[in-house]
Amino acid sequence: MKNRSLKGLYPAMPFGTPIEAVRAGGGALIGLGLAGFLLSLPELQGAGLYLIAPFGATSVLLFAVPNSPLAQPWSAIVGNSVAALAGVAVCLMVDDPVLRVALAVGLGISAMIVARAVHPPGGAVAMVAALNPDMVTKLGFWFAVTPVAVVTAILVLVAIAYARLTGRTYPFRHFDDKGLHRTADRAPIERLGLDEDELNAILQQYSQSLNLGIEDLARLIGAAELQAASHRTGPMTARDIMSRDLVTVEAETPLGEVADLFRKHGFTSLPVIGADGQFIGVIFQIHLIRRAREDALRLDRGLLSAMSRLVDRKREAPVRAMEIMSVTEPRATPNTPIAALLPLMADGACDAVPVLDYGKIIGIVTRTDLIAAMAHASITAD
Repeated sequence: MKNRSLKGLYPAMPFGTPIEAVRAGGGALIGLGLAGFLLSLPELQGAGLYLIAPFGATSVLLFAVPNSPLAQPWSAIVGNSVAALAGVAVCLMVDDPVLRVALAVGLGISAMIVARAVHPPGGAVAMVAALNPDMVTKLGFWFAVTPVAVVTAILVLVAIAYARLTGRTYPFRHFDDKGLHRTADRAPIERLGLDEDELNAILQQYSQSLNLGIEDLARLIGAAELQAASHRTGPMTARDIMSRDLVTVEAETPLGEVADLFRKHGFTSLPVIGADGQFIGVIFQIHLIRRAREDALRLDRGLLSAMSRLVDRKREAPVRAMEIMSVTEPRATPNTPIAALLPLMADGACDAVPVLDYGKIIGIVTRTDLIAAMAHASITAD
């Protein structure tokens, strides 16, 4: 019992990777550094812009936990601003310093909740106002605009750019945002039969509405259901379901031949191998279409004309497979469990996963193979 009680004092967060630690710390360094540089410009010296301690706490949220609802642009900018307004209002009306601080922070928290903009550094912003009556007397409610709202907005803009450069999503997607294919349908992994109100009720029931967004909850439940479904496939691996009679092309294969193979076999993808038989990439039909569209825009001609030119076998300098192939697609080994392949194909971003053995392709698992395996597992389970 004693050990169980002490466990409540242990770290609640999992171990972070060194890369993520550097990414988050580097983001805060860049964000605050850029904000400080901008505020030091002579042109802005008279604008009432300067750094205050709560901006450091804001940086922790924006760069270390950008998926948190507490770190989203609305929460950061509006939260800090309404807390500043509350702090200034209390400072102007209450003389006692102890009561002033307590009342400012409490009112600031209430204001953030009402505004649906809870941002923990906002409590510190309200406290800064309450502790500096001379500053409040000088700036008044303008303190909520400069420096609070303006500098917070600068940090948010830096966080948005930094997230894109480092492969993160910020701001997070909302429940009704368009999916991968720019349609109203959400990603397959998130289609749970639960609507926004039901997901929100779950968050409210477990008092997690301030810690987790509806979109994140949908994605987590979807991933959990997908993982649970994969258990029904038993010990099946990529070796068990992969297609073995492969049609491949070489890196130097002209796109005219590639197009002929697509037409002949009805495939949507073709593996690309090197002269030594090593797997080097994959070509999807969409790659031909994208290249034709680029050529059409560059040469100012129609798409069909550009496509005909692209796959023309009589071209003096034909475009080769290696020029349009993708080298970043997921890969598997013969022993890769089906459970690991399901998430790769569920979101529609990947149609086929090559199976490699010591660098050479020995098979390919398509979405059709995966559906057939799941159907077989379901039938045998019944």
